[in-house]
Amino acid sequence: MNDRPGLGAWFGPRVIGLHLFAIAAIAFCLFMGTWQLGVYDDRQAEERDHRGEVVAAPLEDVWSPDQVFTSDQDQRTVEVEGTFRPAAEQLWVTGREQDGEDGAWLVAPVTTQGTPLLVVRGWAPEPTPVTSHPVPEGQVDFDAVLQPGDASGDGWDPQERTIGAVRIPTLLNELGYDDLWSGYAIATDPEVSADLVPADVPETDVSWTAGGRNLGYGLQWWVFAAFALFMWWRMAREIVLGRDG
Repeated sequence: MNDRPGLGAWFGPRVIGLHLFAIAAIAFCLFMGTWQLGVYDDRQAEERDHRGEVVAAPLEDVWSPDQVFTSDQDQRTVEVEGTFRPAAEQLWVTGREQDGEDGAWLVAPVTTQGTPLLVVRGWAPEPTPVTSHPVPEGQVDFDAVLQPGDASGDGWDPQERTIGAVRIPTLLNELGYDDLWSGYAIATDPEVSADLVPADVPETDVSWTAGGRNLGYGLQWWVFAAFALFMWWRMAREIVLGRDG
């Protein structure tokens, strides 16, 4: 004889009320969790915008040639004052995608504080002779965003003056300079880009801790929803099986 309750037992008056309560509780928890995660995303976006809106500071106030590049310099907007070295000393960094199209960055060394700083002037669909892109003359001032050197990429081609990444140690050896700044900069001044497409600046990294409390609350509400689901199943099963006393 089969004593297992039929499907209709799960829709008795007492169980229906439990179903409705569980649906409301779970929906509320999911709503609150989604809302808190949305607030977290908004806080992250606000922090990213805030960091991106920082007024440019003179490069010498942020960094010096003898300092190792750290997170204090990463993504900082600075005012660079220096002199472009001859156009023939420029180089292309290949494999740089922009607007869904593969291309390359034209990088020029700029002597500032007595040491060449590699500056991304702009982007082009493909490398062309570096001397076809004249550099600004004399002492120049322009805004740029600091970046750490790249870890890896294709090697240096001295004939084409191309490399697959802004690898500072490699370029220091290959370009023949006595020294280089330990990071590089992406120019945001149209006068520096000239006939090139201004290079996209990578999105500012923001620590997950910005709005971290909202992230924690959001995850807690999802845990509450899972707990409410478990308790609904357990209590409903007890009622249907007649074990609720």
